[in-house]
Amino acid sequence: MNNNAAATVAHSAPHFTLSLLHVAQTIGDELEGALNKLGLSMAKQSALTKLAEAGQPLTLSELAARLSCVRSNITQLVDRLEADGLVRRVDDAADRRSVRAELTVLGAEKQVAGAEAMTAAQDKLAKRLSPSDRSALESALGAFG
Repeated sequence: MNNNAAATVAHSAPHFTLSLLHVAQTIGDELEGALNKLGLSMAKQSALTKLAEAGQPLTLSELAARLSCVRSNITQLVDRLEADGLVRRVDDAADRRSVRAELTVLGAEKQVAGAEAMTAAQDKLAKRLSPSDRSALESALGAFG
């Protein structure tokens, strides 16, 4: 590689990284916007989805682990979900010191609506790319794991 080519690659790397971050922010904003119309956030949708996937009430520690976040954040998140009527806290029959989070009927309905809204937003974003661009992007992103 000659010096000019090396300088071009070195100069374009920060631009590439900034472009990726910008695209990630745009995608995140699009998904958040779709969920906000339902009174949800990405955090709320993620928690509702983990509870729906579990098919049973989860302890707050279990929910925190499944969401890869700290327990204090889960407590606050469950407080907000409970205030919205989407989750209720129930006693843990196996451990009197523990509390579990359980989806309400409304919470299950909102989770499904949120998943549908996210799919629609993802489809809208995907339509901005041609099939060949989408394939190239998937291949390029595969290099990151």
